[in-house]
Amino acid sequence: MEKTTRTLGLFLMILSIASETSDSLVEALESTQSYDYTKYHPMDEIYGWMEDVERGNPELVSSAVYGHTYERRNITLLKFGLENPEGREKKVIWVDCGIHAREWIAPAFCQWFVKEIVHSYKTNKKLEQMLQNLDVYVTPVINVDGYVFTWANDSTRLWRKSRSTPPAGSSCHGVDLNRNFNANWGTVGVSFDSCANNYCGKSAGSEPEAQAVMDVVGGMINRTLCFLTIHSAGQLVLLPYGHPEISAPNYDELVSVGEAAAAEMKKLHGMGYTVGTSPQILYPNSGSSRDWARLVGIPFSYTFELRDKGEFSHLLPEEQIQPACEEAYAGALSIISHVHDKAFNSGTLPNAAVSGVALMIFSTIISVFVTTGVFV
Repeated sequence: MEKTTRTLGLFLMILSIASETSDSLVEALESTQSYDYTKYHPMDEIYGWMEDVERGNPELVSSAVYGHTYERRNITLLKFGLENPEGREKKVIWVDCGIHAREWIAPAFCQWFVKEIVHSYKTNKKLEQMLQNLDVYVTPVINVDGYVFTWANDSTRLWRKSRSTPPAGSSCHGVDLNRNFNANWGTVGVSFDSCANNYCGKSAGSEPEAQAVMDVVGGMINRTLCFLTIHSAGQLVLLPYGHPEISAPNYDELVSVGEAAAAEMKKLHGMGYTVGTSPQILYPNSGSSRDWARLVGIPFSYTFELRDKGEFSHLLPEEQIQPACEEAYAGALSIISHVHDKAFNSGTLPNAAVSGVALMIFSTIISVFVTTGVFV
């Protein structure tokens, strides 16, 4: 009798745990389905949404804190992937948003991108296949401190940089994180004035946010096929390199794949996106995450500059979130599909390791010239 009672108790406990787990799953799914993807959300809501996405899709989604900001906030990613039925090593796609604080449409896109994957992978056979071969890492907001600061009041809304303390003798906070990566750092299109919006920091990787990305992606270089970083504005698809004297070894293919993405983007709402390197269609720059990714050997690396072309710029109205994200998703999916098919349909990728090492040597030489004062 005692044994029967213990068995019944154990059974009821298991039922209770299963019921609680089921309730939690349903609650998380309902939360992500009711989440308003056509609104801008403050950071606490984004953190909560990330937890709900993971909790509601345990077979697909996991999360990781891979760094901390200057003000010690978590830099968190969501990882999407299904088990490979053949047990093969999976490749990696990296997507990040919100490296510039004021570009609110970028985090909105990362949330939209996640929504599309979660809601369609069970019915979209191509997407399901890609998720069996690829792990997709998505960081909705890298510059968490800066993003939080833009929500403080109207006077801080257009803040761009991080929120690190000023260097000695200055009263100006923050670094342009997209000028702080170890890619021809400090050579062109930057300022060494800490009050400037394009202040590149004290040294390459001096900022914890930039270093966190370099650390986590750097640990997956041999598996990473594509690096997508999302910005605004200008309606551009930018490819490496920001330095006008360096060309990517697979430049022609980067252009071709970028143009195919832009064509897919235009099909949806008629918005044109211009494709090219930053010196060609915007301005020269150095120390960007896009350039770093290609320099270290990731074959496909792009910056999306989302809507618009100047009417609203970084103050894009919420009614444009959906169309902007729809077209950007089409562009991202076009690139990811190309990269996937090239890798898994007997294609060949550029010799990333060799080209990456050669360009990193060149990058280091240029940076030495800058920091020693040989370049004026």
